[in-house]
Amino acid sequence: MMDQTVFERHESKVRSYCRSFPAVFERASGHYLWDTEGRRYVDLLSGAGSLNYGHNPARIVERVTEYLAGGGPVQSLDLHTTAKAEFLRRFSAEVLAPKGFGDYVMQFPGPAGTLAVEAALKLARKVTGRANVIAFRGGFHGASLGSLAATTSPLLRRAAGTILPSVTLVDYDNGPGHPDTAAELLHMLRPTSRVAPPAAILLETVQGEGGLNVASRAWLAGIRRVADAVGALVIVDDIQAGCGRTGTFFSFEHVPELRPDLVCLSKSLSGMGLPMAMLLVRRDRDQWEPGEHNGTFRGQNLAFVAGTAALDYWADPAFVAHVPELGVAIRESLRDLVARLPEGMATTAGRGTMSGLRFASAQLAEQVRAALFRASIIAETSGDGRVLKLLPPLTMSLSEWAETAGRISDTVVETALVGMAA
Repeated sequence: MMDQTVFERHESKVRSYCRSFPAVFERASGHYLWDTEGRRYVDLLSGAGSLNYGHNPARIVERVTEYLAGGGPVQSLDLHTTAKAEFLRRFSAEVLAPKGFGDYVMQFPGPAGTLAVEAALKLARKVTGRANVIAFRGGFHGASLGSLAATTSPLLRRAAGTILPSVTLVDYDNGPGHPDTAAELLHMLRPTSRVAPPAAILLETVQGEGGLNVASRAWLAGIRRVADAVGALVIVDDIQAGCGRTGTFFSFEHVPELRPDLVCLSKSLSGMGLPMAMLLVRRDRDQWEPGEHNGTFRGQNLAFVAGTAALDYWADPAFVAHVPELGVAIRESLRDLVARLPEGMATTAGRGTMSGLRFASAQLAEQVRAALFRASIIAETSGDGRVLKLLPPLTMSLSEWAETAGRISDTVVETALVGMAA
C-alpha cells in the first residue's frame, strides 16, 4: 500500500477532490482508473469534464508521442508553429465552418478556462467602453478575480479576500411555472435603472458546478434579445458544457437565435486533459491591439497536437451520431432509477451526457457519492450539494453505460433504503 502521508506532509490543505476519493491512482485508460492496489474504478468524474474522450485515447496519445519524438517545439508563446497552424485549419474546417461560425477567430489566452473568461470579460469591456457585466446565480466561471466576480460559490468568493466588483448577479432560468427572468432582466436594465448598462451578459447554457441547471431555448433566445436591446455582448462559457458534452460540439447549437459574440472553451478542447483554453471571437469584436492581452503559455503545442487529433472524432459520423444516443441512454437510465426510489427522493437533472440526480437533501447525495466510491464508481456532487453529477466519456459504448447504470442504480437504491431504515 502506498503511503499517502506524503500528500499530507508536502501538499497544501487546499486540495479537495482527493478528500472525496481517497486513493492513489497510477494508471488510466478509457473510462477506467486503477489505484496502486490494482483496484479498478469507473470514472464518471472525467477530470471535471476535461476527459470527454476518456483517459489516454490511443489516437491522441500516438500523435503527441510522435510530435515529441520528432523534436517539435513544445512552448512557443504565440509564435507561428506547424502544430498551431494545423489546429487552426482543422478546427475551422471540422467545427466552425459546418456550423456557420466561419466569421469567428480564435484567441489562445493561456492554459486554463478561467483565462478564457478573463479575456472575454476584458474584451467585452474594451469593445463597449462599459465596466458592468451581468452574470447568473449558480454560475461558475473560474477562481481568478475577474471570473470569480461572476461566480456565485460562497466558498470561492470568501477566499478572494477582497471586493469583487463590476458584476451584477441575477437569477438564472427557473423553468416553466416561474417568472421569466430574461424579461425581468430587461426591465432591470431600463434606462432609468440604477444598474449600470452592461458590457456583456455571461452565461452557461447548463450550469455544471451550479447543479446541472438547464436553460430553455426560449430563455436563451430572450437573453440575446436583452443584450441587443441594451447594447451588450453575449458571452457563452462553454468550458464544461462544450466539446460535445450536451450532444453537439457547442452546447448552444440548438438555439441559433443566441449567436454569442464570444465563446469560452477549455477542459476537453485538448482531447486528453492537457491544459488548453480558447476564446472564440466574432470577427467584428476582435478589437485587440497586438500584445494587449498576453500570457506565456499561449503556445502549448502538445495541446494543439492533441486537440487536432481529437477533432478526428468529430469527422467520424458514427461518433457524431453516438454522442446524442449516449445522452438519451443516460437520461432513460436515470428516469428508471428515479422510478425505483420513494416518491420525492430524487429527480433527474441536466442534459445529455451532462446529467445526474437531484436528491431531496445534500446529506443523501453525499451518502450516495460515498457509496458509489466504495462500489468503485467515481462521481461528484455539485450545486448546493444535492446533485450527483455524472460525466462519462463520450466514447463509452451503450453496453458499457448499461452495465455501469445498473451498478449505479443498485447502489443508489440500497443507500436510499438504508437511509430510510436508519
